[in-house]
Formats: sequence, C-alpha cells, structure tokens
Amino acid sequence: MTNDRFYIAIFFYVTAMQKQPAMVLPGAVQMRIKSSQSSTGERLSQTKSMVLPEPGTLQKPTILKGEYLNKAKIAEGGKKLRKNWNSTWAVLCSNQLLFFKESKQEAVANLKPGGKPDGVDLCGAVIEWTTEKSSRKNVFQITTPNGHEFLLQADHFPTISKWYDAIKKAVDSLPQTRVFSDSIVPVSPLIPRTVFKLNYSASDSADKNGVKNRLKKFISRRPSMKTLQEKGLIKDRVFGCHMLTLCERERTTVPTFVKLCIEEVEKRGVEADGIYRVSGNLAIIQKLRFLVDQEEELNLGDSQWEDIHVITGALKMFFRELPEPLFPFRFFDLFVEAIKIREPTQKVQALKKLIHQAPKPNHNTIKLLFHHLRRVLMKSQKNLMSTQGISIVFGPTLMWPEFESGNMEVNMVYQNQIVESILIECVEIFGPEGM
Repeated sequence: MTNDRFYIAIFFYVTAMQKQPAMVLPGAVQMRIKSSQSSTGERLSQTKSMVLPEPGTLQKPTILKGEYLNKAKIAEGGKKLRKNWNSTWAVLCSNQLLFFKESKQEAVANLKPGGKPDGVDLCGAVIEWTTEKSSRKNVFQITTPNGHEFLLQADHFPTISKWYDAIKKAVDSLPQTRVFSDSIVPVSPLIPRTVFKLNYSASDSADKNGVKNRLKKFISRRPSMKTLQEKGLIKDRVFGCHMLTLCERERTTVPTFVKLCIEEVEKRGVEADGIYRVSGNLAIIQKLRFLVDQEEELNLGDSQWEDIHVITGALKMFFRELPEPLFPFRFFDLFVEAIKIREPTQKVQALKKLIHQAPKPNHNTIKLLFHHLRRVLMKSQKNLMSTQGISIVFGPTLMWPEFESGNMEVNMVYQNQIVESILIECVEIFGPEGM
C-alpha cells in the first residue's frame, strides 16, 4: 500500500506541474523572442525530436519504478561543480527524473502540495555513458540544455543499464523545447525566420506587442508537422534526417555538415587535448545545430565556434540523431559476427566486405570519417587520444542494434572492438587516402 501511495503522489505532482504555464507540455516546442537589444543571431535550441503530435495526443506522465542510485551533480548552468556523490531515491516520469533524499515512505509523507523534489527536466537532454568523469564503474551522464550535468551510477550493471535504457527512451520520446518571451508556450518546430518578421518594428512597442499576440495565436493552434510542410513553412532538417535522403537532397555522397566539421577539426583541432572525448558547451552546440537545420550560412571558423569541442560535439550529435545509424541496422549482427573471427586476415576481410556493401552515402561517409580519425591518432602525443579512446567515443555513436535485446554491455564491447579494428586496418579496408 505504501508503494501505491508513493507512486500516486508522484503522479499527481507531475500532473499538477504540467498544468502550470511554465512547464513543458509533451508535444510542444517552445521559443524565446529576445528583446530588441539582443542579437538577432542568437537563437537557442535543444535536441532530439522536433515533430509535434496532432492536437489531443498529450500523454499523461508514465511512472516507472523508483530505486536507490548514486548521483553527483557536476555542473549547473554550464559552471563546473565539485563532484559529491550521494545516494538518492530516483523516480522516472514521462519527462522528468525526480530525486528524493528520504526513503520512499518519507517521500510520500513529505510530498505536500506546492512541494518540489529535486529533479531533472529531460526535454532536450543528452544521455551517454562515460568513463572519463568518474573513476567509478557503471556511470552515465545526463546533460540538460541549460547546462546542468548529472552523473548516475550503480554498482550492479544490470540496474544502471535498466535506468539508462529507460531514461534514453524517455528522452527520445520527448520533443524539442524553446522558451517564448517570459513564459513557455507551444510552438511548431523549425518555423522559418520570415514568420517572426510579421510587421515587426523594433521602435514601435505597440506594433511589437501586436506581432507577439498574433504570433501567440498562430502557435496556439499547434499545427502539425505535415500541415507546416504542406504550407511550405518549414524546411527539411539536417539533424535527424536519414543519410540517403539528406545526401540526395544535397546531391552529394557525404553530408555537407560532416565534411565541414572534419575540415575545421583538421584545420585547428587535431592537436587539441582530448579531441572528441571532451564535451563542448551544450547550449552553443544546440545553437549550431539550429543554424544548420535552418540552412543558415555557416562559417565554422567564426569566433562563436572558437571552442573546437563544440564542433566535435555537434558532429557526434549529428551521428547520434540519425534515425538509422551510420552502420545500418541490418549490418549490426553481421559486424558482430565478423569481429568474433579469430584469424586476423579473415576478420579484416569480413569487415571490409561488409563496409563495401553499405549504401554509397554510408560507405563514403564511413571512409571519410575513419581516415580523419586516423589522422587524429597520428597526433596522439599532442591530443592524448588513443585508438581505444576514440573507439569508446565512436562505438555507440556510429552503430547500435535496431531492437535492444538486453545485452547492452555485450553490445558496447562489440561496438568498440569493431570501430577499433576498422581504425587499425583503415588503409587495408578503404585503401590509401585519395582513392
């Protein structure tokens, strides 16, 4: 009965919070229009799905089983914090991860109207395994768009793996969010800049308020993605677009954004300490992502992208957000079988054969990326990156199974081994550069 009271209490808390105007509504996208003093070029965005469901499809929060986990908050608003681990009772809701200091019985007693447990808003969050942020085993990191970073850990891997899978699924199911004015309202994704110029006069406050009211009326109708596409109000995206579709649209066999990132890293980042391992500022990465999706003129040499880890972070995000990974789903089990081959020459030939069977955009992008990573490794004395380190970063970024079978730990080992083998045998598999 105590457990039932606990989860019922959490349910009503999340439901009540979702009724507040400042809360993120599932399926809603949000935007902030800055004051006239702000730079019109400053636009913040977040990650993952930007597709709105049709009106009436808002989902009630789903309560998942609570459990004790070890938590450490390592950054707040982008500012690094001293890492202090503590045990917390975690409860996963549809769009929030809640933390309680007390036991579940005490949490029920203390969860009063108006009370707020500590928690993480998962809208736009990034979740990834990490071995760099803590000496503890079985650690993954949650990074929110506003610069908060949390580490979660459990000594028992199946326990933490279960939470990783559940939180990632929750994050993937949530829409992108943006803030509008001083309150949060739903807005359709990727509305082009022209929509926000409706009779706008920066010097006329009355006219500006009129534009804001008309804009609020427009976005309150919450048109679907299909409607916006039919009216020509949104463009096709770059992030989250299928490789084949994107390359056909760009009339190339390697996505333009991938080539630009690789060129910029090789121009000024191959010797950077921890290149591809160190995380860049998520808010700036999201800003870059938004500009790319809006097909704005992009100059990665601009001072606002001065931190090379922002470029590498955006490149990794591009690969993570592919609806089908760079190594297509149908090849995953075949690559796993190939990496199990004991005889080295046969193993390399099996990997080579599979890579050359991939669709041309995938093959050419894999070839370009791995030659680039090989050049990064040639500067390992400066950037302190090893073949194993690169493999840990890119293994789960470039390939994952279509359906999780509960063998995540085993799959991660194979993912890393596959990438490491391809890096080592890069010339044998792809031939010399330029061919």
